[in-house]
Amino acid sequence: MSAVLKTIWLIESRFRDNELSLETMATHAGVSRSHLSRIFPILTGRQLSTYLRGRRLTEAARELADGAPDILNVALDAGYGSHEAFTRAFRDQFGVTPDEVRRRRSLDTLDLVEPLRMDSPEKVALAPPVVEDRAALRIAGLGSHFTFKTMDSIPHLWQRFGPYIPEMRSDGPPPAFGITGAMPEGADGFDYFAAAPLAKGRELLPGLTEMTLPAGTYARFKHEGHISGIRATCGAVYEQGMPALGREPDTKWFSFVEYYGPDFEPSTGLGTVEIWVKLKN
Repeated sequence: MSAVLKTIWLIESRFRDNELSLETMATHAGVSRSHLSRIFPILTGRQLSTYLRGRRLTEAARELADGAPDILNVALDAGYGSHEAFTRAFRDQFGVTPDEVRRRRSLDTLDLVEPLRMDSPEKVALAPPVVEDRAALRIAGLGSHFTFKTMDSIPHLWQRFGPYIPEMRSDGPPPAFGITGAMPEGADGFDYFAAAPLAKGRELLPGLTEMTLPAGTYARFKHEGHISGIRATCGAVYEQGMPALGREPDTKWFSFVEYYGPDFEPSTGLGTVEIWVKLKN
């Protein structure tokens, strides 16, 4: 997996982290600082520091347009130590102040920096899936609608959901599930739900939504390598895996499920990841 794809994933997973330095990103990508600084703009057309700053300010602008009550909290989340420093950077980036965006509740005229695509050109060789019957599972999490142009910002939803996960533990780190909703023909995008199991008797945490993964037969395809290549694996599931299995997917409830094992580490993008497809009987 390329150093640039790993870096894009790290930024989208941790751009709120004030300690996300060039050194950290280079170490994660497995290259030197100078190599990453050189190769990132060659392949993306953007300077690494400019992209990181633009992503932070773009998501801050979205929060302001949604009516965030406290600009200082937005500034701190974006990595700025004061209202004044945030306002200067925001004005330099967009030509307007944070107060103006919050007042007009609109992102019109702002040149937003959207996530760079994390497509992988690599061909994926899938191992045969594990096919198993599963009981219904109660889960809870956060959901949002994504278009095909904005789906690379899904890691931002996981950033929001991440702080809830420790509170949902019962006897150790829980797995997590990314539920990709149905994609009917002609749809502009899909609903996505980031969730974790809700233990029996555990009350729903404020701010979360509950849903149930239905009982049924599932095919579990293993994703190999870094998480930034998951889209290539999803494509291979439907291009290779399902035809070879000779079963039809049941998309009544969702398109597929991303399963993240308890050992998966969001900060590195490594660990157990599977794509689950519910099968028709």
